Amino acid sequence: MRQIAALPYRIDGSSRDSEVQVLLVTSRGTGRWVVPKGNIGAGATLHSAAAQEAEEEAGVCGALCPVPLGAYRYRKRRSSGASLMVDVDVFPLAVTRELPKWKEQAERDRRWFSLADAAHAVDEPDLRELIRSFAPAQFEMAVRRRPSLIIQQPISGVRSMFAWFQRLLPKTGNFFELFEAHAATVLAGAEATARLLEGGPAAREHITEIIEREHDADQITREVLTTVRTTFLTPFDRGAITALVGALDDTIDEMQAAANAIDLYQVTEFAPEMRDMAGIVLDAARLAAEAMPLLRDVSRNGARLHELTERLVRIEGHADDIHAAGLKRSLEAYGRTDTLRFVVERELYKHLERIVDAFEDVADEIDGIVIDHA
Repeated sequence: MRQIAALPYRIDGSSRDSEVQVLLVTSRGTGRWVVPKGNIGAGATLHSAAAQEAEEEAGVCGALCPVPLGAYRYRKRRSSGASLMVDVDVFPLAVTRELPKWKEQAERDRRWFSLADAAHAVDEPDLRELIRSFAPAQFEMAVRRRPSLIIQQPISGVRSMFAWFQRLLPKTGNFFELFEAHAATVLAGAEATARLLEGGPAAREHITEIIEREHDADQITREVLTTVRTTFLTPFDRGAITALVGALDDTIDEMQAAANAIDLYQVTEFAPEMRDMAGIVLDAARLAAEAMPLLRDVSRNGARLHELTERLVRIEGHADDIHAAGLKRSLEAYGRTDTLRFVVERELYKHLERIVDAFEDVADEIDGIVIDHA
């Protein structure tokens, strides 16, 4: 048997120590804590079915990434008495709305948990590991349980000696704090972008927030470039530092470009594929925000950094498929009858694709740092 589930989450605050919380619900049969899950309806996509389960069972809506985090297994007892194994694909859902009333409100309780408490509350071992490895505070335990995924390249004795000598020297400049601040700003911009593409009367406020976040990101970028010029010894190659912050900045620049296009053309309704791409953007921003603090100790965190960049690259490939499907749908619906609408939607898809492409560039820059320093 196969089912789908949502992992509803929210990030409490915007600092590097911000807590990630997940929402669990009680099962109707046993009252134990579970994630919202269910069967896949006829004709439904996996992620849209997961979003529907989250709304019906937990009363939450938001931006759902159409690429699963992973899967877990459990045994489900049937009315016949048989106990069958069920595989469940889990999709991350960034919660933007909690409904005051929902379909199964009288049948279930819902509660926000820290990642550690949520992992302790669920019974399924695979789901417990999935929750534990979802964000920085719990990643170390998961990393220790699996071998390193980084393939070490042989380095010369001179390079090895220089790396040893460099570690003895004091690290100056506040690059790590700036990386983390920039990633937090990008994440906030991605959250506003996801809310914008949900539609609704608050579009103007979401557009304004995206523009403000982009200005904040520009200021951080300028500070990074100034610090690079005035710092004698940097933790990474100067080119790697400027390339990483530049790639981060490109992500939020494209968010602003998308918001400006939506504002210019007064778009108020968005195709499902656009909302799916917004979900990917938000998940990519979450991954980037997790990766930045890990750069403080690349040698120790290389395996986890590789896991994060691997997912960034994977969801970028999925975004390409969604982009193509969305363009095809728009062309078939409006190509001959409403050419202007097709042109507008094509431009929005272009900006959304560029956001995700920029996150892939972030992944490439992180991988380069890991190869050089892990």
